[in-house]
Amino acid sequence: MKIILTADVAGLGESGDIVEVKDGYARNYLLPRSLAMVASKGAQKQIETIRRAQESRRVRNLEHAHELKQQVQDLGAVELTAKVSAQGKLFGSITGGDVVAAVRKAGGPNLDKRSVALRGHIKSLGKHVVDVNLHPDVKATVSVQVTAAQ
Repeated sequence: MKIILTADVAGLGESGDIVEVKDGYARNYLLPRSLAMVASKGAQKQIETIRRAQESRRVRNLEHAHELKQQVQDLGAVELTAKVSAQGKLFGSITGGDVVAAVRKAGGPNLDKRSVALRGHIKSLGKHVVDVNLHPDVKATVSVQVTAAQ
């Protein structure tokens, strides 16, 4: 089945790509989650306009991504509090959304939680390094200091 991707799908393609996939994968996974649409002439014209808009946004985003990277790097260590057991282990773990909220609280830019790439589960107190994918060509690192909540 020929489909047009409406969102980036890992291992398949980017938004706007026309790909051939198995019928079941398209019907049961991609289409219900609005990750793709069935390829037709009208849909292809719509995707072309979306693709042109994305190309013009990408150039602006690269410059903007460098500005965001500088803002994130200027923050230094970001303070994050979490509930801790008597042994010093966290109840649960730190998520990308928690990191974004801490960056925003520290006066940093408003980031997307999906752009935060944790290097592993953060389940302990201390200093941790977190990657932020601002653009395919621009990546920033944030130092997160996890402390116990009072």
